[in-house]
This record gives sequence, structure tokens and C-alpha cells, in this order.
Amino acid sequence: MIIDLRSDTVTRPTSKMLEAITNAEVGDDVYKEDPCVNALESRLAAMFGMDQALFFPTGSMANQAALKLHTNPGEQVICDKYAHIYNYEGGGASFNSGISCKLVDGHRGMFTAEHAEASINPPDFYHSPLTSLIAVENTTNKGGGACWDFNELKKLRKVAKKHNLGYHLDGARLWNALVETNETPKHYGELFDTISVCLSKGLGCPMGSVLIGKKELMQNAIRIRKILGGGMRQVGYMASAGLFALDNNIDRLKEDHKKAKEIGEVLKSLAIIKKVEPIETNIIIFELDESITEGDFFNWLKAKNIHIIGMGNNKLRMVTHLDYTDSMHNFLLENLKQF
Repeated sequence: MIIDLRSDTVTRPTSKMLEAITNAEVGDDVYKEDPCVNALESRLAAMFGMDQALFFPTGSMANQAALKLHTNPGEQVICDKYAHIYNYEGGGASFNSGISCKLVDGHRGMFTAEHAEASINPPDFYHSPLTSLIAVENTTNKGGGACWDFNELKKLRKVAKKHNLGYHLDGARLWNALVETNETPKHYGELFDTISVCLSKGLGCPMGSVLIGKKELMQNAIRIRKILGGGMRQVGYMASAGLFALDNNIDRLKEDHKKAKEIGEVLKSLAIIKKVEPIETNIIIFELDESITEGDFFNWLKAKNIHIIGMGNNKLRMVTHLDYTDSMHNFLLENLKQF
């Protein structure tokens, strides 16, 4: 038994999802003739109460397209220092859009409306980049799966509107936030200009993310996707997996969250653990104390076929997911207790 907790991207399609993929009716999506893709895009646009949606092969590409839609070269996006668009998208903001990131020193990947407003460069001060976008990530990856306070997101909307800025949500794990809070997709659609959602993390699809937004922005999204090399053909096979996941895999995210919190409680009881970050969803970030090296801990886990990931600065990460079964969970907990 191999227990892979490096990420929720390691999942494989279930037999029922594979059946949906096999039975998919497909066409050429570059010509917008793939019925499954069209159905997925229409469904997500309606779910969030927004105008249009566009299927992308990856979440990074969806985010990069959003940055391009909102900005011009030489401008600047405000985001947290932990933001995925800054840390984990290969410098795409500068490479693809020619923009810079104004980093906010927030808490666990989240910042306040006051932080954002203080980060806006004066538009008449031509020595600094023109601020054109505020981008937030929910849940926060590097922040340990933390969920934003929706009231703070509302305040940020007011700041964006006051200063005529775009407002983008990297919602790669937004599904996790939605099952933990009282908000709905439509609540988010009312706030943001663009939202990216991922199908290949908590929802267990083989690939795919969708960018959802307002018509005036989204009408150019397909051109940007083409420029980035994201035009796909009979991708309805993957879109059918997304449709299946929307029907079957959202509510079950609560199971992942429950297991993550149980792992956190066991970690807190171990003498070798210096700190466990608060656990709200499916990500567990913890820090070892000085009595053990990261390498020794990794090797001990690997000997038991348990795989996790390092995040730097002596922090380690586990992520629960669809393929992490009850038997795996019990095995992990019992072995951690015996360390």
C-alpha cells in the first residue's frame, strides 16, 4: 500500500468517472464544437452567475490568461507573498504579461483591504508601475488551505471598484472553501471579475481548469488561450470528467477535511513536531523541531511507503484527497503515534 499525500493532484479517475469519460460525446473544441466542453462551460458560468466560462488544460494557464486579460505590459498586480501566481507559475506574470507583482505581507496567504489600498501606486506617479489588478487565492495553498473571510473579500471588492482595478480569484481549491463556509458560487460570482476553478485537485479529474468571468473580459479569453498554446481538440473526454465531478465529488470534500484535522491532532501530540498550522480544509502544514532532521523524517515515512512533500524552511506538507482511503488513514495515524 502506497500512501501519497504530496498533493491532491495525484488522484486517478474512479471507475465511474472513467465510464463517463468513455461515453463522452466529443467534437473539435477549437471550433467550439465539443458538446461536453460547451456543457461544462455553460454549467460553471451559470453556477457562478457569470457571463462566460472557458476550459483550460491547467490552472496556471487559466490564471495566466486572467492576468493578461486584466493588465497591460508594465503594470502591476497586488497579491500576497504566498500567492500561487507569484510562487508557483514559473514567473509567468512577467514572461506572459510583462507585469510585476506587488507583494503584500499578509497572514497565511491572506491580506486585508487596508493592505491592498496601501499597496496601490498613485496613478499619476509615472515612476512606479500602474496598479491594475488585485488577485487573491482561496483556499491558500502555501497558507495551509486557509479560507478567506468573505467579508474581507467584499471589502477588497470595494477597494477594487474605488480605484478602477480588476479583481481576480485563483480558486484552484475554492470547492474546499465552499464546503466549509456558508457562501455559494453565486456569492463569489457577484464579487469577482474573473475566477479560475480547478477540476484536477479536490474534484479528482485527470486534468482541467475553467476560467469564468464577465463578458467584456472573457470575449478575449479564447484568443489568449490560443496564444498560450491551450487550444484543444476532442477534450470533451476530460470535460465529461469535470461534469461527473461536479455532480459527485464536491460534498465528499468534507471527508478529506475531517481526515486532515485528525492527522493534525496526532501530529500535535508528537514530541518531534514544533508546530502545526491551523487546519481548515485538506492541507496540513507542520514544522519539525530540532531533535530530528527533515531527511530522517522523510526516510522513516518512505520506509512505510508514505510520501509527503517539503515546503522549505523546515516545513512539511500533507494533502488529503479522493484516493486517500480509510485504511490508509488508519495506517498513517497508527504509525505516526508509534514514532
